[in-house]
Amino acid sequence: MTALHRWHALIDARDYAGLDALLAEGAVFESPVVHTPQVGKAITAKYLQAAMTLLNNGTFRYLGEWTAERSAVLEFACDLDGIAVNGVDMIWWNEADQITRFKVMVRPLKAINMLHQKMGELLARA
Repeated sequence: MTALHRWHALIDARDYAGLDALLAEGAVFESPVVHTPQVGKAITAKYLQAAMTLLNNGTFRYLGEWTAERSAVLEFACDLDGIAVNGVDMIWWNEADQITRFKVMVRPLKAINMLHQKMGELLARA
C-alpha cells in the first residue's frame, strides 16, 4: 500500500496511531500558521494529529487529488465552528513509502485565524 493510500486510510478510520509508521525519521511539517518548518518525525506527528483531531470532525472531505510519482496535492474542505475551511495538503514520500514532507495551506483568513487559535490550544495540551 502506498504512502498516499495509507494516509487516506488513517483519515477514513480516524486512527492516528499509524502515523509513526507512515512518517520518515526526518519528516518536515509546514504549517499555514507557523513561520518555520517543523523538522522531525515526532513534531510532525504531533502537528498532524492535532490538525486531524481538529479538522476531521465529520465534515472533512477531500475534494480533489493530483498526484506525481512520489507526491500529491489533496484539496480539502470542512466546517469548523461555522467557518468554511478550504485548503490543500501537499505530501511527499520516499522510496520506502514514508512521508518525508507535509505542507498545509488554508483559506480564507478567518479560517486561518481560527485554526491558529485552536491548534495552539490543542498543542499546548499535548
